[in-house]
Amino acid sequence: MIDWLDDNSLEFPPSARTLGADSDAPGLLAAGGDLSPQRLHAAYSRGIFPWYGAGQPPLWWAPDPRMVLQTQNFKLARSLRKTIAHFRRSANCEIRVDSALPEVLNACAGAPREGQSGTWILPEMQAAYLDWAKQSGAVHSIETWMDGELVGGLYGVNLGRMFFGESMFMRRSDASKIALAALVCLCRKHGIPWIDCQQNTGHLASLGAAEVPRSAFEAHVGQAVNEAAPSSWAYHPALWALLDQD
Repeated sequence: MIDWLDDNSLEFPPSARTLGADSDAPGLLAAGGDLSPQRLHAAYSRGIFPWYGAGQPPLWWAPDPRMVLQTQNFKLARSLRKTIAHFRRSANCEIRVDSALPEVLNACAGAPREGQSGTWILPEMQAAYLDWAKQSGAVHSIETWMDGELVGGLYGVNLGRMFFGESMFMRRSDASKIALAALVCLCRKHGIPWIDCQQNTGHLASLGAAEVPRSAFEAHVGQAVNEAAPSSWAYHPALWALLDQD
């Protein structure tokens, strides 16, 4: 059995009470509550995230192991390096941050996912992250623009020196990977060593992400979220040079 959250409390049960690998929902910790900025902050500060479908109550997860992209381990394949080099040289291509967060959320909600027929980025979840962004600036979108058009991007949550990646989309080849590479540059600039990727996928693994035990993840998050957050997430083209250290 999982815990049902108290509407009048922001407390979560300890992650040791998540459902195990032998269950139908490994990593599920709790259900209920709301998606207020205060509850979302309380959850992410402990490495917990919401993920549920239409007709379900909010479901809260803390999987073990946890997929993490350590920014020093980002894999820049030769083909992607060439794509980014062309992108950097093109006057009609740019990275923008937080200029179209609602559009990025909506695009991520509509992006096809292997093995999934629906989306967990429901309208109420989109509204919740937009509210959180408005109240605290914790939610960010990294956007790939070409010819004045939003062609790919991602969004996630920044608390302290931790970035929690949520979802990506692309409308042109490699557009989401370009946004991820830009996020890696931003994280390297701001001293953010880990990007949470939540669940293991072959796509993320190909980019350098790897699983870490939940205990190690929670220990890192517990320290990182209490450090000072970056004062600005503005992207300057000079940051692309931070990929050259690979």
